[in-house]
Amino acid sequence: METKDVLHELRVKNGLSQDELAEKVFVTRQAVSRWENGETVPNTETLKRLSRVFNVSINTLLGSPRKLVCQCCGMPLEDAILSHEKDGAINEEFCQWCYADGTFTYHDMDDLIDVCVGHMATDGFSEEQARSYMKQLLPTLDYWKRYEELSDDGQFEAFKKQLIDEINALHIEGMPKLEKLNALVGSYVNLAYPLPSGAAVKFLNDGTTYLGNQLPSDFGGARCFGVLANMEFILVCTYGKDGADPELVLFKKR
Repeated sequence: METKDVLHELRVKNGLSQDELAEKVFVTRQAVSRWENGETVPNTETLKRLSRVFNVSINTLLGSPRKLVCQCCGMPLEDAILSHEKDGAINEEFCQWCYADGTFTYHDMDDLIDVCVGHMATDGFSEEQARSYMKQLLPTLDYWKRYEELSDDGQFEAFKKQLIDEINALHIEGMPKLEKLNALVGSYVNLAYPLPSGAAVKFLNDGTTYLGNQLPSDFGGARCFGVLANMEFILVCTYGKDGADPELVLFKKR
C-alpha cells in the first residue's frame, strides 16, 4: 500500500474525519486531503505525530518499505509488538519483550537465548538447532554490537535481583526458589482472577511489559506458580495448563 492509502484506511478505521485528524497532528484539513490524494507526503515530525495517533510505526505509514526485525532478539516486528519509549513514542528497532519504556530488559546473551530457544524448538527445529541459530544471529544485531554503548552499567540487572530477593523472602508455601525473571508482555499473561463475590478481575495492562516467570509447584501435579512484578507490585498466582483456572495467591504493592 502507498502512504496515501495507509493514511486514509487508518483515519477511517479510527473513526476520524479529515478535520479531526488535522487537529490532532496540527495541520490543516487541506493538508490531510493532499496526503490522501497522493499529492504530498507528511514531513518527518508529522509522521511522528501520526504514529502516536494511530499507534503504528512510521514504517507502516510509509507503506512498509522495510522489514522490521528486533535488534535485540531477531524477532520479525509488527506494529502490535513494537516497543515504546518512556514518552509513549513507538521504537521501531525493538520488540516489547526486549525494550520496555526506554529500558532494555536483557543484558546477558545466554539468558536471552535460553528464553528464545524454549519458544523456537519444534518437531522440525530441535533445541540444539535453535540454540545454534541464535548464537550466530544475536552478535549480528545492533543491540549486541553496541552493547557497551547502550548498556545501563548493570542497573536493570540489580533491580531484577532486588525483586527476586523480595519475592523469595515471601516464602510462599509450595513455590520453589525463584532464580530468574524474564520480560513478559501483559496481554499474554493478564489472567482474570475470581473474587469471592463471583466477579473476576485483571490486574495488568495488556500493553505493558512486566518481569515474571513460571515455576513448577513443589506439591507436584499440573498446576504451576506464576510470578509477575514491576516497580509497583508483586503478583503470585497458580494456574493449570495454558493458564486455566487461575487463583491469586498474593498481590503486594512495593
